[in-house]
Amino acid sequence: MPGIKVIIPAYNEVESISHVIKDIPEIVNEVIVVNNNSSDQTAKVAEDAGATVIHERQKGYGHACLKGLHYIAGLKTKPEIIVFLDGDYSDYPEELIKIIDPIINQDIDFVIGARTKKLREPGSMTPQQVFGNWLATTLMKLFFGSSFTDLGPFRAIKYDKLLDLKMEDKTYGWTVEMQLKALKQGFSYKEIPVRYKKRIGVSKVSGTVKGSILAGIKILGWIFKYGLKS
Repeated sequence: MPGIKVIIPAYNEVESISHVIKDIPEIVNEVIVVNNNSSDQTAKVAEDAGATVIHERQKGYGHACLKGLHYIAGLKTKPEIIVFLDGDYSDYPEELIKIIDPIINQDIDFVIGARTKKLREPGSMTPQQVFGNWLATTLMKLFFGSSFTDLGPFRAIKYDKLLDLKMEDKTYGWTVEMQLKALKQGFSYKEIPVRYKKRIGVSKVSGTVKGSILAGIKILGWIFKYGLKS
């Protein structure tokens, strides 16, 4: 099996983080939880569950992901595959096997876990999330001819390809930036339908009006930035 590392950005996920870690398949070499300035015991619980815990005080999903990559860059042995997974237990971590399979067996560069309607628990995605995903993926299809249907955070990518993307977004635009840059660079990609359930706790983004608006602005900003260049 290739070297596989999982990066989990986590902000106040004390109730869910241990469940996420314990459900990750044993083929993963290391689970890296990036404690994103939590005010609860997320870091301790994650460490007790067996994860490597690193800290990023600057809040923001992208900040946390970049911190995780910085940690990996300092390791002597680099992984072949990076998996990103949320810490709220809305995904089914055991489905990581399905997500990495196209990379291992089909040499696909980049795989998204797509939260298809028939596999989603009712109420697991807010109306603004559903609409935002539809709008973003429709615009990507229009500008780039892409076949993406979701901006799902549960995703896997070859480590060397991820480095080629030179990721930079610090907040809400991390997922769409990755997809847009993968399209621009001609990466092979695939979506794998995954189950999705109601998260434990309240979403820091879609659970607030401010978060939803800011995320929408950032996502559309990335799409139009790259769309107008193409």
